[in-house]
Amino acid sequence: MSGAGKAHQSRSVARLAAIQALYQMEVSGAGAETVVREFIDHRFGSEIEGEPLAEADEAFFGDLVRGVVIGQAKIDQLIAKRLATGWRLDRLDATVRSILRAGAYELSTLQDIPTEIVIDEYVEIAKSFFEGVEPGFVNGALDAIARDERG
Repeated sequence: MSGAGKAHQSRSVARLAAIQALYQMEVSGAGAETVVREFIDHRFGSEIEGEPLAEADEAFFGDLVRGVVIGQAKIDQLIAKRLATGWRLDRLDATVRSILRAGAYELSTLQDIPTEIVIDEYVEIAKSFFEGVEPGFVNGALDAIARDERG
C-alpha cells in the first residue's frame, strides 16, 4: 500500500475508533482523556485471531474525540438545525449521534479535509453499523451541515 493509502486507511480507522469512543463515553459517562488513553494503550495495535488490526492515526483520533467534546454545544446546534421539525438530538440512536457529531466536527473545524471525503467516510461508518435508513440519513445531514459550514 502506498504512503498516501496507508495515511488514508489510518485516518479511516481513527474515525471508526472515535465513533466507538464517543459512544462509550456517552453510555458510560467516562471522560474524553480516560477513553482516549484506553484506546491508545489497549485497543490500537491489537490483534484479532492473530491478525494485526489496521493502524490508527492516534493523533487524529485524539483530536476528533477531544474536539467533539470541547465543541459539543456548537456541534449539537449544527446537527439540530438539520433534524426534522419536532426531532431532538436525544431521540437519535447513540451511534448515529456519535457519527453525526464527529462528522459535524470535521466539517466545521477541519477545513483542510475535503467535504466529500468527510461525508463518504462517515456514511461508510454508518453502513458498518446499520443496514436501514441511517446511512442515507447521515449522508443527508452531513451534506446539509457541509453547506452550512463550508458554503
